Amino acid sequence: QVQLVESGGGLVQAGGSLRLSCAASGIIFTNHAMGWYRQAPGNQRELVAHITTDGSTTYVDSVKGRFTISRDNAKNTVYLQMNSLKPEDTAVYYCNTQDWGIDYWGQGTQVTVSS
Repeated sequence: QVQLVESGGGLVQAGGSLRLSCAASGIIFTNHAMGWYRQAPGNQRELVAHITTDGSTTYVDSVKGRFTISRDNAKNTVYLQMNSLKPEDTAVYYCNTQDWGIDYWGQGTQVTVSS
């Protein structure tokens, strides 16, 4: 079965950095685009960053220039490097992929940015 396991969240001061990791299993990783989403309390889940199978990336405007998504196909892992963090980046961050039209999600990892 498809499993996505996130790690790397935590508490950081504004201006700091964190790197999130998402280890995937149960899929042929090189055949799958991957995404990072986040959801803050009272808000809808939003797509933060996306990476295709060939490494093309897209970002939501609010994180452009601060966040970088990357993938290591040898490790079946996708990363989200987050720099210059702001309090408004506080949310639960989720890893996502689709397989045969079905969305799969990790359990989420909390990122809290203090001002």
